[in-house]
Amino acid sequence: MAKLLSDPFLQLPTEDSVRVVWFTEFLGQLHTASYGENLDKIAIATTRKLNRTREDHQSRVGQQTVDGQVYQKPTNRDIWRHEALLSGLVADMRIPYYVTSVDEYGETVSSNVFTAAIAPSVNKPLKILLTSDHQLKPMVAANLQKVAETIGRVDAVLFAGDLITTADRASDWFDDNRGGAFFPCLQGHAHYQRSSDGVKITYNGGEIIQHAPMFTCVGNHEIMGRYQRMPSLHEEFDDTIPRDIAKQLYGEDSLKNNSFNIDTYEEIFTLPESQEGGKTYYAVTFGNIRLVVLYATNMWRFIDSDTGRKGKYDEQKANLNKPENWGYGQHIYEPIYKGSTQYNWLQKELNSPEFKQAKYKVVMLHNPPHSLGENIVPAYTDPLQIIEKDIEGQVTGVRYEYPKEKDYIIRDVMPLLEEAKVQLVLYGHSHLWNRFITSGGINCLETSNVGNSYGAYINSNKRLIPTGYNSEYVELGNPNQLEPITPTIAPLLGEDGKPQPYISSNEITVFSIFETATGIISSYYFNTLKPDSEVVKFDEFNLIESKQ
Repeated sequence: MAKLLSDPFLQLPTEDSVRVVWFTEFLGQLHTASYGENLDKIAIATTRKLNRTREDHQSRVGQQTVDGQVYQKPTNRDIWRHEALLSGLVADMRIPYYVTSVDEYGETVSSNVFTAAIAPSVNKPLKILLTSDHQLKPMVAANLQKVAETIGRVDAVLFAGDLITTADRASDWFDDNRGGAFFPCLQGHAHYQRSSDGVKITYNGGEIIQHAPMFTCVGNHEIMGRYQRMPSLHEEFDDTIPRDIAKQLYGEDSLKNNSFNIDTYEEIFTLPESQEGGKTYYAVTFGNIRLVVLYATNMWRFIDSDTGRKGKYDEQKANLNKPENWGYGQHIYEPIYKGSTQYNWLQKELNSPEFKQAKYKVVMLHNPPHSLGENIVPAYTDPLQIIEKDIEGQVTGVRYEYPKEKDYIIRDVMPLLEEAKVQLVLYGHSHLWNRFITSGGINCLETSNVGNSYGAYINSNKRLIPTGYNSEYVELGNPNQLEPITPTIAPLLGEDGKPQPYISSNEITVFSIFETATGIISSYYFNTLKPDSEVVKFDEFNLIESKQ
């Protein structure tokens, strides 16, 4: 029986059109979107096959519930993407739509009816969901279900990276059988179970992106490594190396396949594009918001290589004389330092009329400028490689340092944003909620306590200092000086009974909503192990009025 692999979702709204995208596991004969007040307009979709979607022995899909039941190695999975353009629409007016696909045998399958709208006018009040770091984590379905139940229909989603865990694994996006895949959670079709005192609680996510366009940025989990070199997809994700190293090792041919790529991410989404960065960094006006999206992420690695995985600070001893197997530390994927192509583009954008005239100036990136989390260290800079040799010239160690004073986000990017009077910098990566205000009045919000949390390093919880590390390393708090802001309404209390300036929990999840009518960003928490508990608004601040 024919079926859609996903509900339709909205992309790239303009002044008179919006795109509708959906997926099937069959090529089909005809794919259309019906829309308009009477659903009497028809848009024929363009279809393309995703090139790199696969499953492997670690997938949890279909009949495979443990490693290797169906797939023993990375295996291609055929998935087709369909995109229809809904045109000739009127500003600030929602219209119904649904999509239909006809398979090769003439069997027809249609979605439910949803609503679509073009880019809003400047004065239209909007409610926008701010989120990041879903990665099929345990609290995502509950989080999005509570967004839909508490807020109702939102007008857009700003997603600060790390949408999934392994970008080329198809089931991460569509149908992981544990119930928490990306599209089902954002479309109300999840069935993720949590357990509390032996009682199973099922969460279904929320019907969100069928009605609201989503703007995303690249996180480290959207990136895949050297193509078809490793026995599993997650090892392939881990197997990235810098492009300049790949050029030395493999030459110019197939450079992307021998370094890293975001092919699946770019094939799935239709996003605004810049001439310099394409979909990876761009700017777009949505209502009275000018959104600037940056490509600021690096390869996340383990504290050391003793785990058998490539390390942040050293190379595995077994690979010291095999540079092709080195991980090259937490190397940065796209330069953003002063003078780079992206930096120059950003500087130009911040001086554009579209940016200067916008009521709300928002910048979104994945890596944090300020955080209490683990992933704020080491500094966001190119790894400084130190090769140690014995008296005979044999390599005895390869280490990496990240000089704190060379942090590109703090040293180069943030001064630009201060000068341009940016009001909000949205980011994720450390899986917690905390916020900061710079001396220039920029609100820095990390609202990524959505799936599971990796901890807040404050009070007695210290980050682990790597052995032999010589650069400045900050064990506690935010390494970049700013103190976190305590939630303004209902902060959680620590063991000492004092209000905590963060939420880092694997039971309590957080979501944040930006209301453009007032300029207020409100954050809410919910205990996912107590389904009858209330959703609590615990913090709010105003983008127009906020000052340090």
